[in-house]
Amino acid sequence: MRRREFIALISGAAVAWPLAARAQQPERMRRVGFILGASPPSQFGLGFLGGLAQGMRELGYVEGKDFLIEWRTALGDYSRFPAIAAELVRLKVDVFVLGTTAALPAVQQATSTIPIVMTNAADPVGQGFVASLAQPGGNITGLASSADDSAPKQLELLATVIPSLRRLGLLTNPNTSLASPVVTSIQVAAQKAGIRIVSTQAGNLQEIENAFVTLAKERAQAVVVITDAFYFAHRQQLAELALKNGLASLVPLREYVETGGLMSYGEALGEFYRRTAYYVDKIFKGVKPADLPIEQPRKFNLVINRKTADALGITIPAIVYMFADEVIE
Repeated sequence: MRRREFIALISGAAVAWPLAARAQQPERMRRVGFILGASPPSQFGLGFLGGLAQGMRELGYVEGKDFLIEWRTALGDYSRFPAIAAELVRLKVDVFVLGTTAALPAVQQATSTIPIVMTNAADPVGQGFVASLAQPGGNITGLASSADDSAPKQLELLATVIPSLRRLGLLTNPNTSLASPVVTSIQVAAQKAGIRIVSTQAGNLQEIENAFVTLAKERAQAVVVITDAFYFAHRQQLAELALKNGLASLVPLREYVETGGLMSYGEALGEFYRRTAYYVDKIFKGVKPADLPIEQPRKFNLVINRKTADALGITIPAIVYMFADEVIE
């Protein structure tokens, strides 16, 4: 080989080698800031919380290699959300995933540029979080709950299993105002059905106990719990108190029925979390949240706890059992 050709070959390789080396280098680790309202750290990644990681695996991502989830929880103290949001902004997460909509105002305040994916927000348009479901605008997208739309059906189900229903308890968390669309929907449906609403609020464990004492004194026959991260963490206590006070309980999520609630009618929470992976994937690939339409549930599930019904002395009509997606014995 001539000297000039050899030098040209070596020079070409020297230029090409860094390009090839760079091409083989893995992309930087993407970070997902996942904010929860009340779940303890011991539950991170388990059960329905693992839905996001499952969805990411289905899309070809490897946790710990392609992305990392930065879990944070307020442990029921919603005043911690601003500090949590600020911390994750400092960590330069690539996207926020909100396991509770109660964290959304704090995250909105902390950033207007980092994408935010909601997992289960009731009426995000009516509450002013996004411009529309089809074109959210801004840096927020994700999944919307239909809890406000399904509220009349929940009331209908309760009236079917308790034909004498005239007084319905309603339990909400005063530490968040984001349940208002669901509350309004239930109140309107109850008024049309001639059912009186007995409203109670509880933001801590003692207040929950006091709320059920109030419902019993007011002779409520059933209670609808407006789902909330704090209530979800204490769902077993809610089920026990409802049973202790002779109240039929209905909540949108099946996890409440697993712990002893009477019925649930609503979305599958694990499926919501799994579906958020679709949004995270698109955002990782450069799609703007403003261009990602917000999804609503495609299916509602009816779950009944037969043991709780028997304990309350309630006979569930056969037609209701026929339409149930799941009966817990």
